[in-house]
Amino acid sequence: MLAHAAAAAPTHSFFEFRLDALPDPALALADLRAFLVDYPDVTAVATCRRTAFGGAYGGTARQQVELLLQTASAGCQLVDVEVETAEELGPAALETLRTAGASVILSWHDFAATPDLEPVYQRLATHQPDFLKIVPFAQTLADTLRLFDLLEQHGGDGRLVAMSMGQKGVPTRVLGPRYGSAFTFAAPDGAEGTAPGQIALRTLRDLYRIDRVTTKTAVYAVAGDPIGASLSPRMHNTALAAARLDAVYLPLETADPHEMNEVARWLGIRGMSITMPLKESVLPSLQTRSTAVEQMAACNTLVRLPGGGWHGDNTDVAGVVDPLEQRMALDGKRVLVLGAGGAARAAAFGLRGRGAEVYLLNRTESRAAALAQEAGAHVQPRATLAAARFDIMVNSTPYGMRGKTMEAPIAAAEMNCDLFFDLVYNPLETSLIQVAQQRGIAVVLGVAMFVEQGVRQFQLWTGTAAPREAMQQAVLDALG
Repeated sequence: MLAHAAAAAPTHSFFEFRLDALPDPALALADLRAFLVDYPDVTAVATCRRTAFGGAYGGTARQQVELLLQTASAGCQLVDVEVETAEELGPAALETLRTAGASVILSWHDFAATPDLEPVYQRLATHQPDFLKIVPFAQTLADTLRLFDLLEQHGGDGRLVAMSMGQKGVPTRVLGPRYGSAFTFAAPDGAEGTAPGQIALRTLRDLYRIDRVTTKTAVYAVAGDPIGASLSPRMHNTALAAARLDAVYLPLETADPHEMNEVARWLGIRGMSITMPLKESVLPSLQTRSTAVEQMAACNTLVRLPGGGWHGDNTDVAGVVDPLEQRMALDGKRVLVLGAGGAARAAAFGLRGRGAEVYLLNRTESRAAALAQEAGAHVQPRATLAAARFDIMVNSTPYGMRGKTMEAPIAAAEMNCDLFFDLVYNPLETSLIQVAQQRGIAVVLGVAMFVEQGVRQFQLWTGTAAPREAMQQAVLDALG
């Protein structure tokens, strides 16, 4: 615990020490005192939460308070006490801690849900603590709005600390101080957090730039479910910082377009990336839409209109076409697209729009035939694939994606082309990319599509050129 604190101390000076995580918290007091002597600029919060209320301390309420008194004597300026302890021991317990020189954070947690939070606030306020800490679990993205409402109602005096746990609560950890939370929590770099949804210190400070987020900061986001593994926040926050824009980009985990729209309206979000399963269900929300959205029957980008509605766009086409055009002119080229889903649709329409002759190969041939008829493409039978040759092959199936198990859409002997583009970007070098390289075929990695999509989105939102190299490096670093 103290080693993590010492590692962060050169750039950070506000720490919570979770003594309840130690086998015997009392044995750490001498080392804690020595640490605070060595780092006199540190502000320290001591917490020893009891097991019954989400912690790991097995002692009684009185033993808990006694331990916290000793942390105050060791130099901790604040102590965190759950409201249940205050209710059990009465107001004298809090006064005893204050007499020892510590300010009291009276806390309440719900690790399962988000109830009505106003009664919770009043419950804590009756004890007149120095700070009130309210932390529910966000089961839905809409739950975060109840947390933000509480902050707007009571955060003005600088005494309320509030955030939501869980992946859906991540926006409250980034934007909480903007709406009045006295502070927020981060996990030490390289260590697990003490609550679900807690963000690493370096990520919160360097990627989300939380110390610069104000009421004037523009907000962008990616929406979908699941969203925790998305690389979009890393790529777009890097881009916003490189472009020196006062903006932040958040993950919003939801599968409900109505919930997404309500949260976006409340937070004043100016633009969004849309991922599964929302690409089609957001279509009724669009006030205007691009030709690409009409062709794709799907939307992956929202841009806020001056009147408050959404303009919908789809950058998937550019994500496929532009990286290929950087390698060769597409007019007249023979291109085989593997798959017949949404990514294949983007590839087929985009490539046909550049004059390429497109062939579709899919395990279910009827789906390939339906898409081919719409896009003006051809169906490639598997039986004659080994004898066919193409200028370009594009894999739009999930085959090779990390954690995905399925039959390969093409065999090595059938990979007869000059250039192979795998739209899967995680891992960087998929099994199909490796096969192509072994056969001496030039390749385009899937990260090229992901970055190109993001570049187009950035330009649509900001009206400025995107820092492409910074965005690509951010994704490459994340993928290792």
